[in-house]
Amino acid sequence: KTMSEDTTAPKETTPTTAPEVEPPTKAPVESGEKSTEEESTATFTPVVKLDEVDVKTGEEDEEVVYAIRSKLFVFGETLLDQGTGNKTWKERGIGEARLLKHSEHGKIRLLMRQEKTMKVIVNHVIDPRIRLEPNAGSDRSWVWSAFDFSDGDLIETVFAMRFSDSEIAGKFKEKFAECQKLMEAVLAGEDAADQTAGDQAAEALGSLTTTENADA
Repeated sequence: KTMSEDTTAPKETTPTTAPEVEPPTKAPVESGEKSTEEESTATFTPVVKLDEVDVKTGEEDEEVVYAIRSKLFVFGETLLDQGTGNKTWKERGIGEARLLKHSEHGKIRLLMRQEKTMKVIVNHVIDPRIRLEPNAGSDRSWVWSAFDFSDGDLIETVFAMRFSDSEIAGKFKEKFAECQKLMEAVLAGEDAADQTAGDQAAEALGSLTTTENADA
């Protein structure tokens, strides 16, 4: 044999399977000693008790005439442009735009809440004088102006609402127009009631004046 043959290292063999390891044996539980796996029966009373609160949304006496998910924009100044007169379109939020009719007096309003925070982002009466106009020629977006009350103050605001497609946008405009007709009837009834009340007051005043003249 040569020196090279004598110094050749033996080849290592890789095991095909992992060696088996015997699972550890569980120590026996001595008599009188409780097992650690036994369930705890302890009860804990909360320090602070929270009572259930009935939250009022102001929509309890209203029925939904129509509802559709959309994205709302307003035309106004940004925080950086306040006081400058520079106005741009700002996204106010995404949510469900709902036409709500009051069950008692029949008035209808448009209400929309931001879907994540539930903050009111549009809240105005459906005035028959409002006109929905296409936004820059788009067939799935409408622009209009209304006196909004979403922030607690009555502010004239320019809105734009965008829908997922033109068919949904057309349906919204159709329902909006239907609600405007209903509001015309409601307002006409109020005007008639005011006129009747005014006539009755005038008659009462005339009767009172006649009585005074007669006494004189």
